[in-house]
Amino acid sequence: MVAEILAALSPKPGELAVDCTLGYGGHAREILARLQPGGRLLGLDADPMELPKTEARLRAAGFGPDVFIAVRSNFAGLPQALVTGAPLWSQPGQNAEHAAGASDTTAVQTGADCILADLGVSSMQLDDPSRGFSVKFDGPLDMRMNPQRGAPASAFLQKSSPAALEELLRLNADEPHARTLAAELAGKTFATTKALTTAIHTALPRLGKDDAGLTVRRVFQALRIAVNDEFSALDTLLRHLPTCLNPGGRVAILTFHSGEDRRVKKAFEAGLRNGLYADIAHDVVRPSPEERHDNPRSTPAKLRWARRA
Repeated sequence: MVAEILAALSPKPGELAVDCTLGYGGHAREILARLQPGGRLLGLDADPMELPKTEARLRAAGFGPDVFIAVRSNFAGLPQALVTGAPLWSQPGQNAEHAAGASDTTAVQTGADCILADLGVSSMQLDDPSRGFSVKFDGPLDMRMNPQRGAPASAFLQKSSPAALEELLRLNADEPHARTLAAELAGKTFATTKALTTAIHTALPRLGKDDAGLTVRRVFQALRIAVNDEFSALDTLLRHLPTCLNPGGRVAILTFHSGEDRRVKKAFEAGLRNGLYADIAHDVVRPSPEERHDNPRSTPAKLRWARRA
């Protein structure tokens, strides 16, 4: 949804933009091109494995440290990342690191004109079996965006009770078979993604192939959200967004799950009522039929935007 995101953000030469979920750098590259001359972009990503690769990719595309700086941070750390990144524009070649979860009392010294957050998991993470996100390739059951922090999904499942896992599957994935699955999966040890997938199929033997595949993806999604505490991080981002935007600044958020979209919708509506936002998207923007055909992973995407008062 590059064209839709660019339309919502409307980046202009000389502005400061933030890509809160840098990923492969595709969105950042398009935004950077429209910020020139004189504009800058701050790129955030919590993944210590992919961030250096993306930074090198954007450097090779001609975006030096005078216009692009990468900060290793979860998007919940946006306020502190702005403070951390601002002094580095005058110190070329440096890379900032910041742990996720900035304090609510952090003072934002530099506001942004455009902020993008593309939620969910990136294609690089999905396509790397060693990261444990994929339902197609066997690998360790990990799912951590930052493998250096927290416990993997295998440990999370092993420590879960049936009641807690049932609630998680309902809240994080709208899973209709949550109770049955929770009884079979909670407290068990699954070292690999294949072992978990097999256990899901075994727990629901009467499901057809397509329905079983959807259930597997929903279980993986629910675990990924929990392992990375994604809803808490999103709530923190949404709370800080208005103070991180300059007057008239624009924010666009791309979600892939109803739980994410509900949070964004409610936060934007509350901001509009309270006078923090001058305008918001009253309807979601979805991928075009052509994009859904060419890139099936885009199918569940929903884009919402807001403009600071």
